[in-house]
Amino acid sequence: MKDILVVFTGGTIGSSNSEGTIDTDPSNSYKLIDLYRKAHDTEQAIQFKCLQPLQMLSENLHPRVWTTLINTVEAENPDQWAGIIITHGTDTLAYTAAALGLYFNKITVPLLLVSSNYPLDDGRANGLANFACAVEYIKRQMRAGVFVPYRNLLQTMHLHSGVRLASSLQLSGDFISVQFKHHMEYGGQGFIEMNEYSPKPCITNGPKLLPVFSDNIMMIKPYPGLNYSHLDLSGVDAVLHDLYHSGTACSSMQWGASSSLVAFVKRCRQEGLVVYLAPAIKSEAAYQSTYELMDAGAKMVWNMSIEAAYVKLCLAFGNYEHEQEIKDFMASDIAGELV
Repeated sequence: MKDILVVFTGGTIGSSNSEGTIDTDPSNSYKLIDLYRKAHDTEQAIQFKCLQPLQMLSENLHPRVWTTLINTVEAENPDQWAGIIITHGTDTLAYTAAALGLYFNKITVPLLLVSSNYPLDDGRANGLANFACAVEYIKRQMRAGVFVPYRNLLQTMHLHSGVRLASSLQLSGDFISVQFKHHMEYGGQGFIEMNEYSPKPCITNGPKLLPVFSDNIMMIKPYPGLNYSHLDLSGVDAVLHDLYHSGTACSSMQWGASSSLVAFVKRCRQEGLVVYLAPAIKSEAAYQSTYELMDAGAKMVWNMSIEAAYVKLCLAFGNYEHEQEIKDFMASDIAGELV
């Protein structure tokens, strides 16, 4: 088997707990490999090449980090490896998984992001198990693409498509795929495909992308009492507005224009900005408020997680200048991100 490329970035999986403070620890960089060797003594023939282009807690992530990761992987010629593993913190895992999944939409080897809910020295940590699953996936020469193996508390190991991973559940270290449709489970019977969904195969006519992500996409979360007059739009390329689960946000003028997303959409249009809305499932019927938002000029990003929608907009505005190019890119299914 070819060697496996491992790219360390820090995160909890590369951290230590020192007197109640968890932070990245340079001495922990290669501990994961040592622990794997000790736990899987029959796998000594597997060779890893390890790199560490950055070391940070993932809550400090900026879109420029995705460019650094992409450049690191591409400099190593991905095709020469059996597979690639990138360690990552959990806080922004879903965003990086989407970024790599969208950019590497034509990758010909498995690329897996591995995280841990606790530092590796903690007996509750799932990081080693997640890493071992990633190695096994590569060993078995499974499907190419970007994936995230992750074992939730008291559950079997799940394998998520990178472009469909949602952020961690509130007050929890658990992860789900959107609509609870993870791609595979891994256990004593190996890898079992769980849903009719399959990641898109590698395509040769997909968009040729540069690893450039706009850092001027403003994302807004709806909540009762949101006052849009407090928002400064200077320097913004576009707005992505999160929605409630029914694909809605406040469209009423009952509480004044400052509380109405319809009024905010019109304000953005006057300033030459498009407001994109996600997540929402496209169906035969929608709420009146949704239609009002669209009539005001908002653009729906149908059938995509908020994390994937944000990253895709960052890529769109980093790669394209013309409105039609951006529209076409957002509507196309690049890597199986459309549910």
